[in-house]
Parts: sequence; C-alpha cells; structure tokens
Amino acid sequence: MSGDLLALELTFVELLLLVFVVAMVVHRIRVPYTVALVLVGLALSFQQAIQVELTPEIILLLFLPPLVFEAALHIDYPTFRKVLTPVLLLAVFGVLITVGIVYGLLQSTGLLDWRAALIFASLIAATDPVAVVSLFKVLGAPRRLATLVESESLFNDATTIVTFHLVLAATLSHGGAETGRDFLQAVQQFLLVSLGGMGIGVVAGVLANHIFARVDDHLIEITLSTIIAYGSYLLAEQFHLSGVLAVVFAGMLIGNRSDRNMSPTTRMVLMNFWEYIAFLANSLVFILIGMEVVFPRLEGHLLALLAVALAAVLLSRAVAVYGLSLVSRVLRNRVPIPYQHVLFWGGLRGAVSLALALSIPRSFAGRETILTLTFAVVFFTLLVQATTISALLRRLGLAGPTEEQLAYERIHARLLAVRAAYNRLEKEYQQGMVDPAAWKAIEPELNARIQALKQELEAFAAAHPDLAVKITTSLRREALITQRAAILDLNREGVISDEVARELMAEIDAELDELRRRPASYPVTKHA
Repeated sequence: MSGDLLALELTFVELLLLVFVVAMVVHRIRVPYTVALVLVGLALSFQQAIQVELTPEIILLLFLPPLVFEAALHIDYPTFRKVLTPVLLLAVFGVLITVGIVYGLLQSTGLLDWRAALIFASLIAATDPVAVVSLFKVLGAPRRLATLVESESLFNDATTIVTFHLVLAATLSHGGAETGRDFLQAVQQFLLVSLGGMGIGVVAGVLANHIFARVDDHLIEITLSTIIAYGSYLLAEQFHLSGVLAVVFAGMLIGNRSDRNMSPTTRMVLMNFWEYIAFLANSLVFILIGMEVVFPRLEGHLLALLAVALAAVLLSRAVAVYGLSLVSRVLRNRVPIPYQHVLFWGGLRGAVSLALALSIPRSFAGRETILTLTFAVVFFTLLVQATTISALLRRLGLAGPTEEQLAYERIHARLLAVRAAYNRLEKEYQQGMVDPAAWKAIEPELNARIQALKQELEAFAAAHPDLAVKITTSLRREALITQRAAILDLNREGVISDEVARELMAEIDAELDELRRRPASYPVTKHA
C-alpha cells in the first residue's frame, strides 16, 4: 500500500512540474495555455513513465465542481442579468438544436447506428470556455462578452449532462424510437432535475452567506466554500438532480454577496484560493486529455465519419448561435454581431464531453466509435479554434488597445521621452558636463515642450473620461499593492508587530475592494 501511495504522490508531483514548466513557457509564446497542456499530454501518451487513467469520475467528481464554482464566483449579477436571455436560449434550445442537427446528419449518411449517433449528439453539445475566457483576460475583451461566453457554457454543461443521461437511459432501455409519452416524461424529468439542482444551489448559497456574515476567519470561510462547492454537487447528484446547476447557483450567490458578507482581506484570500484551485484542475485535466488521445487507423469509413461529425458540430453551433441570437433580439436582448461570431467560433468542446463519453457502459457496441469521434472533435476545437480565436477577436475589434488608448500612449510616451531628456541634461549640467550657454538655450525649449505635452494629455483625459478613469484606477491599484508589500516587509523585518500589520493590510484591502467596485468615484489614496 505504501508503495502505491508513493507512486501516486510521485506521479502527482511530476504532473505539477509539467504544469509549472508549461505555464512558464506559455508566458513567452503566443499559444493558449490549455492547447499547450494538451500537446504536452499528447507527447506523454507515447511514454510509459507517467501513466494516469482519465475516468469520468475523475472529471465529474474531482475536477468539475471546483471549475464550475470558481467560474460562478466571478459572474457579476448585473452583467449576467443583461445577457440572461441569450444565455438561457443557448443553454436550453441551443443544446436541443445541436443534438438534433448532429444526430440528423450522422443518421442521414448511414455511417453510424442510430443509438450511437443519438448518444454522441447529446454529449458533444457541452461547450468548454476555459481556453477562450483565459484569452479574454489577456486580450482585454469586453466584460459582457466574457460573461456571456462563460455563463452560456456553465448552463450549457448542466443541460447537456441532464440531456445525455436521459438519452442514454432511453436509448439503452428501448429497442425503438421514443413515443410521445416517453418524450413528455423526458421533458418532465428534465425540468425536475434542473429545477431541483437550482433549488439545492440556492439553499446552499443562502446558508453559506448566512454563516459568512457571522464568521471572520479566512481559513474557516475557505473551508466552508470548499464544502459548498463539492457538497452541493454531491448532494444534488445523490438525489439524481443537476449537480452542475447546484454549484452554479451556490457560487453565484456567494460571489455576488461576498463584498457584504466577508471582510476585504478574506474575500481576496478566498478568490485567490479558488483561482489557484481552478488553475490546477484545468491544468491537470487538459494534460490528462492529451494523454488519453488514441490515434485510430484512419480508414475510409472512419475518416468520412470524422468529417461528418466535425461538420455537424460546426453547423449546429452556427445555427444555434445565429438563429437564437435573432430570437434574443426579438425578445429585446440584442447580441452584437461580433459577439455572435465569437460565440460560434469559441464553442470549444472539452472535459465534460470526454467525461460523458467515457461514462458510456463498456457493453455498448458503439462506445469505441463514440470515444474516437469525441476525442477528434475536442482535439480539433482546441488545436484549431482555440489557437485562432485571438486573431478573430482582433479582427472584430474586441481585443487589444482601442484607438483612444493608443492615442493616449503616444502623448504619454512623448512626454516621458522629453522628461527623460530634460532630467539627464539637467543632471549633466549640474555636474559641469554641459556647456552653460548651451543648457540655457535648450532648457526653455524642453520645458516648453513638457508643458505643452502635459496640457495635451490633460485635455485628452478630459475628452475621454472613461479612459482616464481606467488609467487612474490602475495607478491607484498599483500604489495600494506596493504599500501592502511594504507593510509585509516591515512586518518580516520586525519593525511593526503582526497585529499592526494585519490592521494596516485590512485597511488597504478595504480600499482595493472599494476601488474594484467603484473605480470612478474612488477617492485619492491617503496612505503614507
């Protein structure tokens, strides 16, 4: 037993080392982090030193709850409310459209048995936004777009899992197509599973917030959040309800009330904790996905089946996104055309689809074919769509600095350059290295240039108040973080006591939290 535990611990450390190395390398190259992890996992699949079997239990019970919980914590309710209509349309009707189109195309070709086609169609509807949303943060994409993509994926995963289990149960238990009565029962069960999961999530979130409001200890509160993340999922699944929806609603309730129920320091520690847990879970699951890839012999029949499956997935996503966006517009919640393009091309497939495919009973005749199709679609979306989404964002004007930001940077850079020249020449003049007559001739010119650029910068900021707020907020945040680091140094050096250090850091954390919530009205920092 001790040898098995040692081997497991060694494997875990080796995987962590790979995660560390890949993260360091990705900082220097323009490749999505998750794509790099899958490629590393693919390379590992050819060796025997590190062997880990990716099972549906590992994904659905170990990795999925923290990933969903961390994402739900960061969903801002006011922003979410603005995109609620398209999110619900895509998460419910989008899944049904995907299942219908993928099943229909696979069936029309006659390349796949109807049972296998229906099961594959029901599991491939799950989207994975991890690679896309991480790029959103780097490229500075609009917050509404990020919320739309992430929220749609969270609810999409929940409805896909429920739909898959209903389809799998019906397919394995019936010899023919479902009757109208079966369909009605399926709808009723879908509503029961979904609403029941939501109810458990709401109750768990309300109870957790009630406790958070009465406890001020970040270790206790992090422990409680972990219990909620895993406990709400397991409780819902125990009653055959939607565990994903339970975690989503619990996480959203906790995240949107955290500024009221937690101290600023606790909130920052909790968010950092879950950010790391999500980073770790994502890293491990994508490495394991790469390690599980099996390259089949691409014979004529299988090659044609793969082509049809990929085409069906892309076509169904296009119909769902563009068609339901029209419906959302009729319902007075318009999704901008550029956002629709990102939703379509950013509809990646990932861990959830693989977990569902792996959970198909081994006795099912078409299991291996479904696994091959699922791996192919996941691999294609990660290697092709994830690597080109940044170019699409830039092409649509949804990434990178705006024209106003570039204009500001030009003025600011000119001002910094002239100031650097002025300071250097002034220093050389004071050291006697510059001819006094020449300095007296140049100094007024440089000074006049500095004053002119300062006035131009002030006028630009006045004409673009939103940009000015962003720049000022960034500078204030940097000042507060620097002060916090200085207090930690003073505490380590013994200049101030632990009690004073905690008190001062709590004050700064409160200002950082206020700056996050209301950047435009935030007062000038008064710390020394």
